[in-house]
Amino acid sequence: MTKTDIEPIVNKFKSQSNPDDRYTSFDYCYNYFRMTNDLTQDIEKSCLVLGFYLASWGMFRGSSFLLQKSVKHFESTILYIATLDKSVWDIDVDNYNEKNIDTIIGIYKDIKKLLILNGNSDLTLITKILLGIFGFIPAFDNYFGNSFRAIYGGQCGFRKLNVKSLTFIKAFYDSNKSTIDRLSMETFTTNFTTGQKTTINYPKAKIIDMYGFTAGQY
Repeated sequence: MTKTDIEPIVNKFKSQSNPDDRYTSFDYCYNYFRMTNDLTQDIEKSCLVLGFYLASWGMFRGSSFLLQKSVKHFESTILYIATLDKSVWDIDVDNYNEKNIDTIIGIYKDIKKLLILNGNSDLTLITKILLGIFGFIPAFDNYFGNSFRAIYGGQCGFRKLNVKSLTFIKAFYDSNKSTIDRLSMETFTTNFTTGQKTTINYPKAKIIDMYGFTAGQY
């Protein structure tokens, strides 16, 4: 489904991306995991980077089980991510083929086993992690779900990460490819140390996340 409001809605999100703004927490997390060769060399820092990104996006608030956990809880997840081939960071919505979709779902299930306790809710948390670390899927939070359920008229609930939901996201990308590609090419992460823009582009899946997250609030 072609949408004409992608650029203004994404630009509204981007207007809140100064170096010390909440939304820029994505940049620091994504930069770190994309560019760090050995995540275990300073595993405390790796856990802290992931933990603060999640805290910044509200994953520790309210009844979240993470509220009762220290940053040490992320250690097994970091050790797992450190075993993954760097080619995983090449996956984006434009190359959602059968192999890459299987890889995404496999990583989701593996991290869920490591991180989620006693049947706690996993969808928003794990997809936030996959977005912040790999940038290859949008986060399936309430706002994103609201907007994409409306777009597809109930054809997909976006309440599970599975082949169906990823296929619908790929279809959205295909219908809006030129706009999403251009926004991805124009949008760069922020360097933590300098506060300046890097040469690292926002993934296309992140552009879709920005659109769904912002549109779902209205």
